[in-house]
Amino acid sequence: MTLSRSLSRRAALAAVAAAAALVLAACGSTDHAGGTHPTHAAATASASAGQHNQADVTFAQQMIPHHRQAVAMAEMAATRASSGEVKSLADKIKQAQDPEINTMSGWLTAWGKDVPQDMGGMDHEMPGMDHGNASSMPGMMGSDQMGDLDGASGKVFDTMFLTMMIEHHQGAIDMAKTEKDQGAYAPAKALAGDIVTAQTAEITQMRKMLDAG
Repeated sequence: MTLSRSLSRRAALAAVAAAAALVLAACGSTDHAGGTHPTHAAATASASAGQHNQADVTFAQQMIPHHRQAVAMAEMAATRASSGEVKSLADKIKQAQDPEINTMSGWLTAWGKDVPQDMGGMDHEMPGMDHGNASSMPGMMGSDQMGDLDGASGKVFDTMFLTMMIEHHQGAIDMAKTEKDQGAYAPAKALAGDIVTAQTAEITQMRKMLDAG
């Protein structure tokens, strides 16, 4: 009788231990796609969304079309520039700014904000853009200026490209400095710092190229 009760008690304890192990395993599990448990993922997304402010949103929404236009200008250089140095610089700009566009688009999506529509890099139809020579964003080229660059070639293109890209970079630097001062999202502020550093150096390089031209 005593032996029977002892065996029953051991069986009950084993069942409780097994159930507890299953609960713990479920709480710490990941799905087969590599994501975390839905509850943990939701908490992480919520925390990330709470780390940004309006300055971060404005920075991303304005810098995306700004970068797209720089990439469009850089792509023109591949077939229109006469200087190998200009072509090399243009490729460097494209390689740097394309991934940054993707990064900022990802932020906006995570924050539930609109990602600016891709206007093919020209972006001269976007709200706030003067259809002649200016934009509400610093350094942004108007449709006339982009059309002139698109129609140029050789040394004329080189000079026009460098002159316009210096102005374009200066505008991006101004926008990035605003983000550094007013933003709250650490990755956005870090990207802004990278933009200031990289594009300041490129402006120095382009000015030397113009002087040597």
